Amino acid sequence: MRKIGIYGGTFDPIHHAHLILAREALEKLGLEKVIFVPAAVSPFKDAPVASAEKRLAMLRAAIDGETEFVLDDCELRRSPPSYAVDTVEEIRQREEDTEFYYLIGDDNLPDLTRWHRFTELQKMVRFVVLNRTGTQSPHSHLTVPRRIDISATEIRKRVASGQSIRYFVPTVVEEIIRQGNLYREQVK
Repeated sequence: MRKIGIYGGTFDPIHHAHLILAREALEKLGLEKVIFVPAAVSPFKDAPVASAEKRLAMLRAAIDGETEFVLDDCELRRSPPSYAVDTVEEIRQREEDTEFYYLIGDDNLPDLTRWHRFTELQKMVRFVVLNRTGTQSPHSHLTVPRRIDISATEIRKRVASGQSIRYFVPTVVEEIIRQGNLYREQVK
């Protein structure tokens, strides 16, 4: 049976922590590939700052040349909010005979059981917690630990205050942010 990871998020912007943790999950769990799925609007987070088109462009540029990383814009094509269960159902129709691993940041754990149709979703996937904070929280899910202190919020704040984001994001993503004048407004 094939093993595929699904990595949903706003990716506003995609950064090195996302990419490193996706690679770690791929290798640790023996996944065939990781499918990055940018959300239109997450039910538990603020609306993305960058447009769907810009986030898609940044994500596409960031994973270019990575044969095991693929992009799926299914949530951007659906009306918001973006529900993981709908995404998994859609991908399952295309990827038969596959065991799915749904990659989530450890910041999603407190609300996980409140996700739309959670009971159904947990029967379709194995959750994998990407722990980049190093904090321990009790749960029974697989974990990929890698302490990486980079967040999209921090990146947006750095851009708004005129600080460099070099080494926080891939160079191609930094260029898209600069050319698109993204994240220039002060972040709350």
